[in-house]
Amino acid sequence: MEQPVRHNTQSMQKANQPGIYSTIIVGVLIAMVGTYLRFAFDSFMLSLVSWIILFVGAIVSIAGVFKILKA
Repeated sequence: MEQPVRHNTQSMQKANQPGIYSTIIVGVLIAMVGTYLRFAFDSFMLSLVSWIILFVGAIVSIAGVFKILKA
Protein backbone atom coordinates (compact mmCIF):
# COMPACT_ATOMS: atom_id res chain seq x y z
CA MET A 1 0.00 0.00 0.00
CA GLU A 2 1.29 3.48 -0.86
CA GLN A 3 2.23 6.04 1.75
CA PRO A 4 0.02 9.13 1.88
CA VAL A 5 1.59 12.21 0.31
CA ARG A 6 2.49 14.91 2.82
CA HIS A 7 2.30 18.39 1.35
CA ASN A 8 3.24 20.37 4.44
CA THR A 9 6.70 19.08 5.22
CA GLN A 10 9.53 21.29 6.40
CA SER A 11 11.35 21.01 3.08
CA MET A 12 8.20 22.04 1.19
CA GLN A 13 7.79 25.08 3.42
CA LYS A 14 11.43 26.03 2.90
CA ALA A 15 11.19 25.56 -0.87
CA ASN A 16 8.06 27.71 -1.11
CA GLN A 17 9.52 30.80 0.55
CA PRO A 18 8.73 33.93 -1.47
CA GLY A 19 12.33 35.17 -1.21
CA ILE A 20 13.59 32.32 -3.35
CA TYR A 21 11.14 33.11 -6.13
CA SER A 22 11.98 36.80 -5.87
CA THR A 23 15.63 35.85 -6.44
CA ILE A 24 14.68 33.94 -9.57
CA ILE A 25 12.60 36.85 -10.88
CA VAL A 26 15.42 39.34 -10.26
CA GLY A 27 17.85 37.03 -12.06
CA VAL A 28 15.54 36.71 -15.06
CA LEU A 29 15.09 40.50 -15.22
CA ILE A 30 18.87 41.02 -15.11
CA ALA A 31 19.31 38.46 -17.89
CA MET A 32 16.64 40.22 -19.96
CA VAL A 33 18.50 43.53 -19.60
CA GLY A 34 21.67 41.81 -20.77
CA THR A 35 19.85 40.32 -23.73
CA TYR A 36 18.34 43.67 -24.67
CA LEU A 37 21.72 45.39 -24.53
CA ARG A 38 23.19 42.73 -26.81
CA PHE A 39 20.85 43.73 -29.61
CA ALA A 40 20.40 47.42 -28.82
CA PHE A 41 23.72 48.80 -30.03
CA ASP A 42 26.67 47.57 -32.05
CA SER A 43 29.83 48.06 -30.04
CA PHE A 44 32.44 45.55 -28.91
CA MET A 45 32.62 46.93 -25.37
CA LEU A 46 28.84 47.11 -24.94
CA SER A 47 28.52 43.60 -26.32
CA LEU A 48 31.07 42.36 -23.80
CA VAL A 49 29.29 44.11 -20.93
CA SER A 50 25.94 42.76 -22.06
CA TRP A 51 27.29 39.19 -22.09
CA ILE A 52 28.58 39.67 -18.55
CA ILE A 53 25.20 41.04 -17.42
CA LEU A 54 23.46 38.13 -19.11
CA PHE A 55 25.65 35.57 -17.34
CA VAL A 56 25.23 37.30 -13.97
CA GLY A 57 21.45 37.14 -14.40
CA ALA A 58 21.63 33.48 -15.34
CA ILE A 59 23.81 32.67 -12.33
CA VAL A 60 21.43 34.50 -9.97
CA SER A 61 18.46 32.59 -11.41
CA ILE A 62 20.25 29.25 -11.21
CA ALA A 63 21.22 30.00 -7.60
CA GLY A 64 17.54 30.44 -6.77
CA VAL A 65 16.65 27.16 -8.45
CA PHE A 66 19.38 25.35 -6.51
CA LYS A 67 18.01 26.82 -3.26
CA ILE A 68 14.69 25.16 -4.09
CA LEU A 69 16.38 21.87 -4.94
CA LYS A 70 18.47 22.00 -1.78
CA ALA A 71 15.37 22.30 0.40
